[in-house]
Amino acid sequence: MKNKRTHTCGVLTGATVGQNVTLIGWINSFRDLGGLIFIDLRDREGVTQLVLDPKQRPELAPLAQQLRDESVITASGVVRARPEKMVNRNLPTGEIEVEILDLEIENIAAPLPFPLDDDSVNEDLRLKYRYLEMRRSALAANLRLRHRVVKIVRDVFDSAGFSEIETPIISKSTPEGARDYLIPSRVHPGKFYALPQAPQQYKQLLMVGGMERYFQIARCFRDEDLRADRQPEFTQIDVEMSFVDQEDIITLIEGMIARVVEGVRGTTPARPFPRLTYTEAVSRYGSDKPDTRFGLELVDLTPVLRQTSFRVFQGALAAGGIIKAINAQGLGQANRRRIDEWTTTAQSCGAKGLATLKVDDALALAGPVGKFLSDVERQGIIQATAAKPGDLLLLVADKPQVANTVLGRLRLDIAAAQNLIPKNVDAFLWVVNFPLLDYDETDKRYVSVHHPFTSPMDEDLPLLDSNPGQVRAKAYDVVLNGVELGGGSIRIHQRDLQAKMFRVLGISDEEANLRFGHLLEAFSYGAPPHGGIALGLDRFVMLLAGAKSIREVIAFPKTTKAACLMTDSPGTVDAKQLDELHVRCVEPGQA
Repeated sequence: MKNKRTHTCGVLTGATVGQNVTLIGWINSFRDLGGLIFIDLRDREGVTQLVLDPKQRPELAPLAQQLRDESVITASGVVRARPEKMVNRNLPTGEIEVEILDLEIENIAAPLPFPLDDDSVNEDLRLKYRYLEMRRSALAANLRLRHRVVKIVRDVFDSAGFSEIETPIISKSTPEGARDYLIPSRVHPGKFYALPQAPQQYKQLLMVGGMERYFQIARCFRDEDLRADRQPEFTQIDVEMSFVDQEDIITLIEGMIARVVEGVRGTTPARPFPRLTYTEAVSRYGSDKPDTRFGLELVDLTPVLRQTSFRVFQGALAAGGIIKAINAQGLGQANRRRIDEWTTTAQSCGAKGLATLKVDDALALAGPVGKFLSDVERQGIIQATAAKPGDLLLLVADKPQVANTVLGRLRLDIAAAQNLIPKNVDAFLWVVNFPLLDYDETDKRYVSVHHPFTSPMDEDLPLLDSNPGQVRAKAYDVVLNGVELGGGSIRIHQRDLQAKMFRVLGISDEEANLRFGHLLEAFSYGAPPHGGIALGLDRFVMLLAGAKSIREVIAFPKTTKAACLMTDSPGTVDAKQLDELHVRCVEPGQA
């Protein structure tokens, strides 16, 4: 037969009745009802019902008997209206069916390793047969959504005068935070390339080169422990601009995000996006990427309990700590098991424990801690937390970072358990004025909160010498529903300041020249002021699709152990390949 497809399986309607058509696709279902054979044929556009009458087409009956689900066929026939009682209102093609006049088998499918419509199938099995999983409507829809997002992004930046420029995939290993994937060089024995954690240095060098407006749908690689929103290789929307300030970048990115949401959802997010300083976000929500779709804000009880006689609270305050609380509204009857679970969560985040106070009908505070509080303190706590009968107050007395982190985590747990998070709501916001540096107690040195190329606030520059931990950064993150979509900053563009930043980070001048000499030298030749941002494409599409993991929006993802079950990688290589690369493998623990 070899007729060319005339239509896809999602477009035939009552208006096409009487037309001769040829369809090609997979058998979604096959039903032999004795007198008639019904086939639901599927391609990426939809499903069309085919009907074969063996009495009318006896020569096709032997072919039909060979068919099974997921086999590929070409079918030609005539479109006819379904009987009124057989119309399927849930399908775009539900008004019609195609009477098969000719049939050709393109490929008979072997028995499937799992039913494609079974959501309970083990994820490892679905990853092993990802090409079958891809035929499922959810994954296929997610991948097409991803394409639409990328198309809109490219159009936005093109219209704004940006150039899409590719940067190298194999480069030099430089310390930027995460662990590099290394590639041994055959041509240069004993030396290694690295896969890019991000195109950070290259895009800054493009600014030095005068490109002014760059973007890239960039592939990035990080050899780190994985979770639901991480993969060893991922994609980011990478942007860099010259002669701009923070407001220029925020305005551009808000516009791009709005265009994407409009294009894929048909809704327009309110602009400008709300803004919180880093200090506000952490103080109110316990996180630098807060989910603002619901309340349950953290409350600082330190002023109320400054003079408390309760020794646990006294000790925390004396050590420079704070006392904060969250009102778990309506959970005053929480059982011991749930409270123990919250306590375990608090301890896993570094707290020594968790204090609880139940609010009774008389607005009295019941609980082990309550008896140590004065009437004034009890009243102050009730007022500060806006407590009502039936509420449960969770208190943490510890270092500010620990108290905020613990209550920020519990805030999310309680909101999920109480169904406080509204559906179909997009809460975008910017978090600004991040600290430039964080002190690593293990290594006894400062580390970058973002990366070592982030510019300090101009007014904080003197503090780099006297109090580095108090320096704020010209940095900004965009957040959606408690997930960091992306982060950026105004960059350092002066050689002397960049060299000083390396020294503050404990990187000697010798190591800085070894690792970053190319960048420092470039800055000595008239580098323009510049800044940019990188947004996680995988995360953005995941949120737009309502998926739970970025694996659901990536065609061929890895497992949480960075393995590809489909191709059985990583795998071994033969000795000849290792010899060519001047590499020797040893067992773990052996020298």
